[in-house]
Amino acid sequence: MATFLLTCIALIAFAANSLLARAALAGGTIDPASYTAIRLISGAAILVGVVAYRGHEAAVRARTGSWISAVAIFIYAIAFSLAYGRLGAATGAVILFASVQGTMVIWGALRADRPKPRELAGLLVAFAALVWLLLPRLDSPDPVGSALMALAGVAWGIYSLGGRGTADPVDATAGNFVRAALLCIPLAFAPFTFGYTDTHGIVLAVLSGAVTSGLGYVIWYRALPRLSTTQAAAVQLAVPVIAAFGGVALLGESLTTRLVLASAGILGGLALATLKPARRR
Repeated sequence: MATFLLTCIALIAFAANSLLARAALAGGTIDPASYTAIRLISGAAILVGVVAYRGHEAAVRARTGSWISAVAIFIYAIAFSLAYGRLGAATGAVILFASVQGTMVIWGALRADRPKPRELAGLLVAFAALVWLLLPRLDSPDPVGSALMALAGVAWGIYSLGGRGTADPVDATAGNFVRAALLCIPLAFAPFTFGYTDTHGIVLAVLSGAVTSGLGYVIWYRALPRLSTTQAAAVQLAVPVIAAFGGVALLGESLTTRLVLASAGILGGLALATLKPARRR
């Protein structure tokens, strides 16, 4: 029961990242660079606090995390913020999730043996559904926003691959977030950044960084050891669905038939490619 509850909370937190970003950036309450910087800094602060609470050094040790992972987080965060100024919560979550899972599956295929027919079929189905979603039509998502969200997904997939086998994922995540927060410093000198912020936008960015990102990852890492690899891949399929219905209920977004059908194809294809069939006794 505890594992189920922790997993549900983590998945809701991941989906809430899309809802918070869309609410802040589409509402014009904060610019993307400010949102990114506040999100990463607040995420780093809460994670360092968790590390200190667990009895580790309050300052994250230099050997935890890596600059490569930090750069991946930074690219993910800034591309994510820029994309959600152009995409709805549901569309953005679908593209992000497809890009993350696609990156990890393709990398696994390149590093290991040739993909099995079932895995290859799943990838082709998911890719075809994503292409159909992005084809130029009246109800197709913004192409620039879609490209930015795909970049965010690839960056997050690279970060996830780099974190495999980490002895203490919470410590490593804290170290990565601290480094990523330092990478936000140049944003203050970029001409297109820090154009506007208000209290509402700042609060949403802090919630995204400290709660749905920082604490969300801590909760996920608590649940993850109790889940099999197949279960972990399967439950993540729920994140775009939660984001889609959250966007409808909380942000007044509409679900188009095209988005529903494309989402079903993408998630179904990814499930076919990533989930192992149950063995017969």
